[in-house]
Amino acid sequence: MSNSLHSKPQNVAILGATGTIGLQTLDVMAQHPERFKVFALTANNSVTGMLDLCLKFKPEYAVMLQAQAANELAVKLKQHANNTIVLSGEEALSEIASHEQVDVVMAAIVGSAGLHPAIAAAKAGKRILLANKETLVMAGSLFMKAVQDGAATLLPIDSEHNAIFQVMPHQRAKYLAEMGIRRILLTASGGPFRELSTAQMHAVTLAQALNHPNWVMGPKITIDSATMMNKGLEVIEAHWLFNATAEQIDVVVHPQSVIHSMVEYNDGSVLAQLGNPDMRTPIAYGLGYPERLESGVSSLDLLKIARLDFVAPDMQRFPCLRLAYEALKTGGTAPTILNAANEIAVEAFLAERIGFMEIAQIIETVLSASEIVAVESIAQLVDIDSAARAHARKCLLQHV
Repeated sequence: MSNSLHSKPQNVAILGATGTIGLQTLDVMAQHPERFKVFALTANNSVTGMLDLCLKFKPEYAVMLQAQAANELAVKLKQHANNTIVLSGEEALSEIASHEQVDVVMAAIVGSAGLHPAIAAAKAGKRILLANKETLVMAGSLFMKAVQDGAATLLPIDSEHNAIFQVMPHQRAKYLAEMGIRRILLTASGGPFRELSTAQMHAVTLAQALNHPNWVMGPKITIDSATMMNKGLEVIEAHWLFNATAEQIDVVVHPQSVIHSMVEYNDGSVLAQLGNPDMRTPIAYGLGYPERLESGVSSLDLLKIARLDFVAPDMQRFPCLRLAYEALKTGGTAPTILNAANEIAVEAFLAERIGFMEIAQIIETVLSASEIVAVESIAQLVDIDSAARAHARKCLLQHV
């Protein structure tokens, strides 16, 4: 399909515009101004970051989660004679995600704050580029139903799920077996601590945990990668995205982060998607699908890489991965509780209130003490999420 067929640029709303994924999305879009228009940008409270983006891209709307930040931004934009309309609050996020003029929604808000706008985009039938893990982890069944009912297009942006999506058959069936698929192989870098002993991991510092060997990401996701909770959340995501059981999803530690994931077929074939570890590749794939767009990512030099290594993950040293598998197998509200407790524990570690290995201890304590029930509604999940966070905070107080 040639670019000449795209007479009107697609309007894109970027939820989480000042984060790593948001900025990389803007980078890819800037390479294709005839294809995409920045319609709306959202952020939490980064006024300086949002001001720069609004002055550069001139979106129709800017949304700040916090009202004070929105007021500051509005004043600064007025000083620059910028006409971007500034809104604030969670409802505004959902309004923008479902706006009638929006064609594509990049859902890149980190954490549970991204749930409501993602659901709104699904119900409105948007093309959703999903980079927010918590939407599927917290409310997988409800979100996938909203996608189906709203006739939305869902494209995973996590490099691993994007890789799986790319190497699956174009003619999709409900179950993996119907597509001749035996299992999904989720690759994991293993983070910075894959070779440390358990004793050494108890002494890990915040600075060490924030130093990921391969990927440039925000602090929360970087810590999740170091604990391998990130991979655990991706296992739960893969379950919902590809209708795969826990037994059909294997995690393989691959330190080079060149193979982003694999799909094994019944005939013994294993198809993999390879590329440099750069999120602009899956972002460009999502924006252009089913076409391939230039992303700005350099060519993969296999001769320079020279070797590809694979090892099994150690569930003893990385208990967060074990807890995520257990939550998936338990089902119901267990993944919501897992995610909520993890967010509070990681927040505490980032504030240097707890040690690295205590992240998993807090999550396990909260899960063990929580009643697991069937998922019924978003309101129910929000309540359960709040309760799990309160329990995690109580654990922190007892810890101190």
